[in-house]
Amino acid sequence: MEKNTVYIIAGPTAVGKSLIAFYLAKRINGEIVNCDSVQLYKYMDVGSAKPPEEEMHKIRHHLYSIVEPDYNMTVATYQKLALTVIDDILSRGKTPIVCGGTGLYLNSILYDMSFAGSKGNARRRQELEEMAESNGAEYMHQYLAALDPESAARIHPNNTRKIIRAIEAYEEGYGIGDLSELTLNPKYEFRLIALNMDREWLYDRINRRVMKLVENGLVDEVLGLLGRGYNLNTPAMKAIGYKEMLGYINEEYDLDTAIDEIRKNTRHYAKRQITWLKRYDFARWIEIGKGDTVGQIVDRILASKKVGQQQ
Repeated sequence: MEKNTVYIIAGPTAVGKSLIAFYLAKRINGEIVNCDSVQLYKYMDVGSAKPPEEEMHKIRHHLYSIVEPDYNMTVATYQKLALTVIDDILSRGKTPIVCGGTGLYLNSILYDMSFAGSKGNARRRQELEEMAESNGAEYMHQYLAALDPESAARIHPNNTRKIIRAIEAYEEGYGIGDLSELTLNPKYEFRLIALNMDREWLYDRINRRVMKLVENGLVDEVLGLLGRGYNLNTPAMKAIGYKEMLGYINEEYDLDTAIDEIRKNTRHYAKRQITWLKRYDFARWIEIGKGDTVGQIVDRILASKKVGQQQ
């Protein structure tokens, strides 16, 4: 194994990424680097399905519970944090294992992307904000749709702030558009593993996991966040699981409805994650079968070649 090898364990939510990354780390003297946008936040353990404390004590985990829920984590900041951690792990003779399914964050690690020029970015944001003020939200949504139809389809036409961010993302080159113009980060030898399983089985796992999250105290966790002064306007509270529970707590609907909404939104998110990963033509896909053990899956991961080699 090259001294700068970086494993990336990706895949849809509930496919088992954290557990597989944990056992892989035990096998190869690895340390785990979080690549899930919600698991970055403090006080959001249950809803984001963070790895159990006992696993974090046995294998070193990085970038979990590092910022307050009202912190606006940018892709540029995440990239800086993640690459610093990855370099530190490599410098100690260990293997970084990036684990998570947030696509923009994966891009920032995989590709040689510069987020320099913040003054220019600030000027561009001001231009877009002035464009929105002059022309209205509908115009901005149409503008985004012309650039990046898939992003526009996911964002409500009245959400000007998100529309502007999506336009910025597209223009910076880290949106979900064509990746062919980007080059892989030459500093590392990547092994990108995309885990997947039968769709019906995955959806069943999602449904059961949502029930487990509720049983493990998701409602109390959201109440605790409210007690700390966070609310629906807090960036992290818009995450799946939290926004639906806020509706239940605010008596907009009953608990069963909240659970159904979380399940539905999580299934949709998993589908989007799979679509995103299919854009990486160098990913090694591993289909998990019902009879597979974690050890067998890790064996298959270790048999994978670095990006650019024939499988």
